Amino acid sequence: MSVTNGTIEGARERWVRTGGVELCVAELGDESQPTVVLVHGYPDSKEVWSEVAERLADRFHVVLYDVRGHGRSTAPAPLRGGFTLEKLTDDFLAVADAVSPDRPVHLVGHDWGSVQGWEFATVERTEGRIASFTSMSGPSLDHFGHWIKSRMSRPTPRKVAQLMGQGAKSWYVYLLHTPVLPELAWRGPLGKRWPKILQRVEKVPADGYPTASLPQDAAHGAWLYRDNVRARLRRPRSDAYAHVPVQLITPLDDAFLSPKLYAELERWAPQLIRRTLPAKHWVPRTRPDQLAAWISEFVRANEDGTPAKDTVATGPHADRFAGQLVLVTGAASGIGRATAFAFAEAGARIVAVDRDAEGAHRTAEMSRLIGAPEAWGEVVDVGDEQAMEKLAEKVALEYGVVDVLVNNAGIGLSGSFFATTAEDWKKVLDVNLWGVIHGCRVFGRQMAERGQGGHIVNMASAAAYQPSRALPAYSTSKAAVLMLSECLRAELAGQGIGVSAICPGLVNTNITSTTHFAGTDATEERRLQKKTSRLYGLRNFHPEKVASAILRAVVKNQAVVPVTPEARGAHLMSRFAPRTLRAIARLEPPL
Repeated sequence: MSVTNGTIEGARERWVRTGGVELCVAELGDESQPTVVLVHGYPDSKEVWSEVAERLADRFHVVLYDVRGHGRSTAPAPLRGGFTLEKLTDDFLAVADAVSPDRPVHLVGHDWGSVQGWEFATVERTEGRIASFTSMSGPSLDHFGHWIKSRMSRPTPRKVAQLMGQGAKSWYVYLLHTPVLPELAWRGPLGKRWPKILQRVEKVPADGYPTASLPQDAAHGAWLYRDNVRARLRRPRSDAYAHVPVQLITPLDDAFLSPKLYAELERWAPQLIRRTLPAKHWVPRTRPDQLAAWISEFVRANEDGTPAKDTVATGPHADRFAGQLVLVTGAASGIGRATAFAFAEAGARIVAVDRDAEGAHRTAEMSRLIGAPEAWGEVVDVGDEQAMEKLAEKVALEYGVVDVLVNNAGIGLSGSFFATTAEDWKKVLDVNLWGVIHGCRVFGRQMAERGQGGHIVNMASAAAYQPSRALPAYSTSKAAVLMLSECLRAELAGQGIGVSAICPGLVNTNITSTTHFAGTDATEERRLQKKTSRLYGLRNFHPEKVASAILRAVVKNQAVVPVTPEARGAHLMSRFAPRTLRAIARLEPPL
């Protein structure tokens, strides 16, 4: 969604007069649908939400407004005393009454929008006007005050460390309390450089945000701190209990707020659910897809009367992957399908990719039933460079930037070197190696450009380090994938992108029934496929175990992961007894 001159393309505008100011309000979507009100922080304007609003507008009535003194809303006169939480609450109620007079609204706040939101969600006069509250990157000042007092009244080394840590993160708060200097800085060099600072430090895309009103917004917004922070931290309210369900989204790499601030939040918000996000502070600009998914899920649950906690994934590693976008190739069956299901159980959004259209869409459908808030099936040949580039463009545009990429698609090929034709080599390398290269290049580049980290999982094999006279082409393709993964891991480490190579071993999947045996006729190939499938079936190592290993590899950022006992044994031998492994490679396979 484009932002031009402080306006959001396609939005309907209205003006709401309250308390001597006029608020600029933008609306998108169907007014008959539940209303979601997005409140911006400091030094932002409503346009910080444009990407999130666009993703919500097809399901909800979305409302954004410029907080008094910001964007196109007018400022109070005088400024001192004009930004108290009480007056900001008056503004919110005026907007809510104008855009949704007969139904409570779903409130979403970021940064100071969240600080305001906590006030709105805990004061008596807003009861019945708010249906739910989603908070990110902004604590209640009352809760913060009690948090500080509890640590100062009974100090321990851990509590003192928490106080000092948050004190260091709050350096800017002290500066904003100084007279005149913040205004001079924002109207001068800081205001001019702020867009570049956001791009360089927070990796916020250069897409028309922030708007030209930034210097004035930031200068006015300094009074948010001066009018509220010291007063509330000194005398926090004792009745600041949320009267609505609350969804807390905590960016784990927030430079301004420690996750420890929310450690005791259940005391104040009985209907609380928690989400964590490996991201920096400005998540409405860097993670709009994930925020929109979580907001939609939370709003729908509360509209349907579902208990808030029932919307949270409870599968293994849900605290790490819930809401993240995971793309899996070769997802129609076997390890790919099991991996998609494992991430879905952890609450991730799934893009299931395969040449088999029916299989890909079936995996997506089942992923939604298992726990994925959203899942899509996409059809592509991973060996086709142009097709992969088009897929990456589509995924980024419609679903967001991928957080975890699993390059799983692969085919089997067995036969001696001289029986393997050039066409055989091309087929196996196109899928097993070039498919991984294309995936890493098109999706890895998007991760790097976003600047918020990510993880790439490449499916190698125990055959990558265990030579075999029967698998020269297959082993070569997988050895190349293993080395590619190691090289990428070194290159991308500085950008927060992990790379793992998975080496499964003998796993009971359908790859054996489709493996091509070079140098054999159709009858002999069918016999060998059946015999190999039977042997793998007797081994009976399920793909779900490989999927579990993949999730652990991402969580722990492991480099090389042999999965089955024979894969781990061969990996050890490759390092400590390579001559023995080479001797085993000379043996005829028992087929």
